Amino acid sequence: MKLKPTPNPDPDQPDLSSIYSFLQSSQMNNDSTKKRRRKTTDDGDAGGPPGKQGKMKDLKGIITTLSLLEQQEKQERVSNDDTSFAEEKQSQTTKTKAMLDYYSDLQGYYSEVEESESVKRKRSRNAASVAAAAAAGDVSENKGDKGGNGSGSGQHRRLWVKDRSKAWWDECNQPDFPEEEFKKAFRMGKATFDLICDELNSAIAKEDTTLRNAIPVRQRVAVCLWRLATGDPLRLVSKRFGLGISTCHKLVLEVCSAIRTVLMPKYLNWPEDGVLRKVKDEFESISGIPNVVGSMYTTHIPIIAPKISVAAYFNKRHTERNQKTSYSITVQGVVNPKGVFTDVCIGWPGSMPDDQVLEKSALHQRAGNGLLKGVWIVGSSGYPLLDWVLVPYTQQHLTWTQHAFNEKIGEIQNVSKDAFARLKGRWLCLQKRTEVKLQDLPVVLGACCVLHNICELRNEEIEPELRIELVDDEMVPEVALRSQSSMKARDAIAHNLLHHGLAGTSFL
Repeated sequence: MKLKPTPNPDPDQPDLSSIYSFLQSSQMNNDSTKKRRRKTTDDGDAGGPPGKQGKMKDLKGIITTLSLLEQQEKQERVSNDDTSFAEEKQSQTTKTKAMLDYYSDLQGYYSEVEESESVKRKRSRNAASVAAAAAAGDVSENKGDKGGNGSGSGQHRRLWVKDRSKAWWDECNQPDFPEEEFKKAFRMGKATFDLICDELNSAIAKEDTTLRNAIPVRQRVAVCLWRLATGDPLRLVSKRFGLGISTCHKLVLEVCSAIRTVLMPKYLNWPEDGVLRKVKDEFESISGIPNVVGSMYTTHIPIIAPKISVAAYFNKRHTERNQKTSYSITVQGVVNPKGVFTDVCIGWPGSMPDDQVLEKSALHQRAGNGLLKGVWIVGSSGYPLLDWVLVPYTQQHLTWTQHAFNEKIGEIQNVSKDAFARLKGRWLCLQKRTEVKLQDLPVVLGACCVLHNICELRNEEIEPELRIELVDDEMVPEVALRSQSSMKARDAIAHNLLHHGLAGTSFL
């Protein structure tokens, strides 16, 4: 048997493998000597004398001992390797823990540095505000109460707000500013402007703070009216009034919301019974048709393509006519003989026809509850004939009586159409695709209707160059006749108009 020698781990101790090799070679020499002597010895000498047999046993014992020693040495090396591995793993764990402790200490140090820097910045800001307040107080003491407040606020505002020119508004706000120029800028005279400011003062007025002076109520209202009247972009409004763009946008929404909340219940509402009698008489004097309490019309306001429900706001008729993709929302309004709105429905998508907008309106619900029983609201051919909605004849071949009726009912339709033309002509923002978000647009449009009523009630004439021709495509509903009783009533009205000489004059 030939064993493989193993290396000696300790150079100071004797190498067991070399001893083992020496003993093995000596055994091989003895075997070769036995072979040479086998020829000369007899069979009795084959096993050898008892002395030689004892030596062989001793030699085998030594070899066995050496092999056991070698196995023991291997086991010790394996145990030493396990011990060294465990020690190395423990050292790595110790190093990792030390590194984590170092990083945590470093993070704590930087957090303390940041806290100290924030405290320093806060102290510097407090010191600056105190210095500014002290400077403002010194200037006010030197220049008097009136001059001091103005100059102090100016110096104080330079610390917090960009210095912008307000020369144009300061000039308009002067008492000697020409009335015609003021009316051209804000679509109303100074007296009407002052009335609106007084009505909205409690809703939009702000108090001065230690950082800046509040924007006056007159300037707030002026920003809103200028934006609605001209439809200019906010950056131009910002330059004209010396305010920030975001500030102007915020002011427009705040003032429009206040107009809708404070002024709409007062200036845009359904008339009482006593007023309705006067309205009936005025409409009857215009057309000869009795019991008419309102003229109804629906127009479209262009908008930017919305991000959601784009198809719902797509205006197919305007797109085909203008050869340009158009999106819009609808405004349905009922006006009295003077062109003052008594009911509005704002915000339905532009793809809806007039009859669907009417069905969605609060006016339709009011009629369903019986509040419009026995009266007429005159509409165009885009509306259906209902118990309370009177529309012209739409069939192709009309009789003389039907032609005469359509002529007279067209005079009532023109009242609402002219009112919407003045509304859009007075407030040019209704003719442009506005920057206002879709969810805020009904508030702005409602404010325009209220301001229109105020101007109409105070006889504020619109400039001739602002008058426009209103074009809105009308679509006859699929079911135009929805009330048998109204069909008979319309025929009776047409017969009376013709036979009493109140219609048919245009055909003579």
